[in-house]
Amino acid sequence: QVSYASSSRLLSNKNQFKSFLRTIPNDEHQATAMADIIEYFRWNWVGTIAADDDYGRPGIEKFREEAEERDICIDFSELISQYSDEEEIQQVVEVIQNSTARVIVVFSSGPDLEPLIKEIVRRNITGKIWLASEAWASSSLIAMPEFFRVIGSTIGFALKAGQIPGFREFLQKVHPKKSPNNGFAKEFWEETFNCYLPDGSKNSPASTSFHKGHEEGLGAGNGTSAFRPPCTGDENITSVETPYMDYTHLRISYNVYLAVYSIAHALQDIYTCTPGKGLFTNGSCADIKKVEAWQVLKHLRHLNFTNNMGEQVDFDEFGDLVGNYSIINWHLSPEDGSVVFEEVGHYNVYAKKGERLFINENKILWGGFSKEVPFSNCSRDCLPGTRKGIIEGEPTCCFECVDCPDGEYSDETDASACDKCPEDYWSNENHTSCIPKQIEFLAWTEPFGIALTLFAVLGIFLTSFVLGVFTKFRNTPIVKATNRELSYLLLFSLLCCFSSSLFFIGEPQNWTCRLRQPAFGISFVLCISCILVKTNRVLLVFEAKIPTSLHRKWWGLNLQFLLVFLCTFVQIVICVIWLYTAPPSSYRNHELEDEIIFITCHEGSLMALGFLIGYTCLLAAICFFFAFKSRKLPENFNEAKFITFSMLIFFIVWISFIPAYASTYGKFVSAVEVIAILAASFGLLACIFFNKVYIILFKPSRNTIEEVRCSTAAHAFKVAARATLRRSNVSRKRSNSLGGSTGSTPSSSISSKSNHEDPFPLPACAERQRQQQRGCKQKVSFGSGTVTLSLSFEEPQKNAMANRNAKRQNSLEAQNSDDSLMRHRALLPLQ
Repeated sequence: QVSYASSSRLLSNKNQFKSFLRTIPNDEHQATAMADIIEYFRWNWVGTIAADDDYGRPGIEKFREEAEERDICIDFSELISQYSDEEEIQQVVEVIQNSTARVIVVFSSGPDLEPLIKEIVRRNITGKIWLASEAWASSSLIAMPEFFRVIGSTIGFALKAGQIPGFREFLQKVHPKKSPNNGFAKEFWEETFNCYLPDGSKNSPASTSFHKGHEEGLGAGNGTSAFRPPCTGDENITSVETPYMDYTHLRISYNVYLAVYSIAHALQDIYTCTPGKGLFTNGSCADIKKVEAWQVLKHLRHLNFTNNMGEQVDFDEFGDLVGNYSIINWHLSPEDGSVVFEEVGHYNVYAKKGERLFINENKILWGGFSKEVPFSNCSRDCLPGTRKGIIEGEPTCCFECVDCPDGEYSDETDASACDKCPEDYWSNENHTSCIPKQIEFLAWTEPFGIALTLFAVLGIFLTSFVLGVFTKFRNTPIVKATNRELSYLLLFSLLCCFSSSLFFIGEPQNWTCRLRQPAFGISFVLCISCILVKTNRVLLVFEAKIPTSLHRKWWGLNLQFLLVFLCTFVQIVICVIWLYTAPPSSYRNHELEDEIIFITCHEGSLMALGFLIGYTCLLAAICFFFAFKSRKLPENFNEAKFITFSMLIFFIVWISFIPAYASTYGKFVSAVEVIAILAASFGLLACIFFNKVYIILFKPSRNTIEEVRCSTAAHAFKVAARATLRRSNVSRKRSNSLGGSTGSTPSSSISSKSNHEDPFPLPACAERQRQQQRGCKQKVSFGSGTVTLSLSFEEPQKNAMANRNAKRQNSLEAQNSDDSLMRHRALLPLQ
């Protein structure tokens, strides 16, 4: 059997229909095409209606499968039949009327759909888009002008039209007289020319019975038909326009033509078969005179010929013929008001997916006049920058639009999910695209970076200025008294401290990250080491016993520089181990803030950084201890108070640095460390050197050897006076006759008298040396007396012989004072 109109997909089951072939496409392709059209117009909310038969049910089932793959939701699904009662029709119409879906997919034939359409027209339910299967897309029962206001937006499928050679000429030769027994020709003639054939044309019983039945039907159906004029038989069939004469849009007729010619070609292949090349056993051929149906079927399955339109005709494994669909849109003819079928596209079943459907939207009229595509979605489209959010209890097509979260974007309408931006990008304000993240570090060009740079440059300038002043006045007492060589090294280390802060500014690179912490740590350790050695040396000098040549050797410059080197070397070892085991590196931090990439230095090992800062603070603590212990030494010589203040500033800065460093992030980590370096460096520079620079530049009268020695000697005489007065008191107890003792040395004299002043006040110069005078006097008060010290730097005169005869006890006491003075003069840098 070769069918020209049976399109049900059930017929493709070869286990059940082994000998069935057809020249009409399978409905399975039509259902796929319907889903493709809905997807093309971006509809996702539809209703379905199907005929309750083997045509409608399988077709709409296949459509549901295709719709589910495309996320198309079905609002309702109803079955209809031409035999349905009025109540069932009313129920279906109620569903259609109450549905929010505007697109209705109908898999039905014209007769099954007609009762439903009539009820919809009666209720005047408009605004629906009908997607028609080929069985009713061009049906004259539905495509009527009075129905157009309801179904004018119909888009349907039609079988591809073909041309039959000679068919027009055949129709032009049709005449009842040539085929008196052909009742169809007689009916065609009477309907075309609106007449009836006279009784004289009834030449046979068949025609007579047909004519009588026809007249009875006319009389019963329409009383006016009985008044048709008789046909003369001379009517010209070519002079009238009738659908019967439309040979340009042959659809079913063309399928009939293909079915007949397929069988003809199969018989022709059997007739021309050459033995040895046949389709049967051993290449045998069928006998054309005794051909059987199964032999014809065998040749039909292997059929392959080209029709008159140049198309290849062959049946596939399911017995289906390769076919395509035309897509039509119903228009209302402006000439006579009839419904015409405008071809607006086509569907190629066997093309690649995505290339099968072609639609010319410019030809489509929605509702007969509009060019705007209707909306048939459960929810409005989600704009770019949003995504579809599921509403609980609703189909997937019913959704809410949810804004994309930060860091994600969507650049298309109705996005199911937002795409995440690449690592170095962030979503823009509307979340429609990704923009590069802001790069942030402590830059040279930003105000904060400029301010820190200016302070660092200012520190370098001031340190260089102090170094220049010390170099220029290197032979003055103040510079000599501060241990000139160590001061130069201390100033150099401060230059390194200020310079190391510049490594923390600018975009961090691997080399800057590995250089900045060691540079900062080594510079500060060198600085603290110099201060520690200076302070410790002076303290030991003033507390030491009478020095020997061995003391002078070990407390020379070589030992001082050696101690500085050893202290600094420990910090160098810490830095080398750090750089070898866990070197710092540049790091792009994406986690601190979403929209900003912080370029920082990953320290590699926080433990190593802790050791570096901890060792520096340890040296500073030791230095603070010695400075505090030597705070009562001569201020002009040792500046112990200023060192103490500088160490206090140092501790305050770095103790404050730890919580600030731990609580900040990004570029402010570098800024906090730069501030700490600058503050500590300025504290050391100001406390240790500014007072000396002030005296050198603005108080040159105090930058003399007498001023320095006066202060130093005051401390020495105070110690000697304490010992002398203590021994004098012991002597008075032994001998009440003695009121006091006087001793002299080649360079000093001491006198004492009793008084009742406060116990042990600090010594002070009674008056500064006068101009042109190279001596000074100091008055020291004790609880039991006052000692006036007189120090002369002139060459002492020989004392009289009377002094040599002084009492031995007084001479011994005076000798203790000489020992104390000479001990300090032996180690003074001024010598």
